[in-house]
Amino acid sequence: MDDIKRMLRAVINGQSALKQELLSEIKKIDIKVDKGFAKVDERFKEVDKRFQEVNDRLDMQGKSMAYLEDDAPTNKDFEKLEKRVYCLETSVVKN
Repeated sequence: MDDIKRMLRAVINGQSALKQELLSEIKKIDIKVDKGFAKVDERFKEVDKRFQEVNDRLDMQGKSMAYLEDDAPTNKDFEKLEKRVYCLETSVVKN
């Protein structure tokens, strides 16, 4: 009976040691995975920052174009100006 108990105890100790070894390996892998996720999160933050910078620049360009569009003469303004220039040309040529 003592031999059976010793054999059973040896098997249980072996399983316990194996379990401890596996748990330590799992913890190592878990730490590596967490570090990998942290690096990916940092990269996503960098990408988000860059996208925000691009969006800000596009917004600024859009505003600039809107202001230019507001300042640009319309077709009616251009036609009036064309008539005025024609009148000035004819008056200068006559003088």
